[in-house]
Amino acid sequence: MNEQLQPVFAIEKIYVKDLSVEIPNAPNIFLERETPEINMQLGGKNQSIDDGLYEVLLTVTVTAKIKDKIMFLVEVQQAGIFRIRNLSDEEIDPVLGIGCPNILFPYLREVVSDIVTRAGFPPVILSPVNFEAVYHQKKAETNQN
Repeated sequence: MNEQLQPVFAIEKIYVKDLSVEIPNAPNIFLERETPEINMQLGGKNQSIDDGLYEVLLTVTVTAKIKDKIMFLVEVQQAGIFRIRNLSDEEIDPVLGIGCPNILFPYLREVVSDIVTRAGFPPVILSPVNFEAVYHQKKAETNQN
């Protein structure tokens, strides 16, 4: 009986759910010598997919521009399926909002770096993200509304 009450956390699967790369100004953009301006937008969401199974999804869009020309645009959806049991709703929420994104982010960074390199550009290494701060900020914004 005591084993049933033990918290359970397991990674079932980590995968790339969606991946796209666009180089709208190729081949001329490869002749540019200026350093591009890199913009990153990061989002996340989660959903219950079965009893005790959750899908957590991180989405990043990386855009590189030189002046008004887009050098490249990369969008990646990195996902994971996690088994989480024997936790209250109050305990599951930070696991889904902080713990799981912390597990997924290194995979997301690798995919972005790899796909940008394969597209013919120098790798883009995403800066670390403090998912705990992001989680608490979203919670504060939700509580204000």
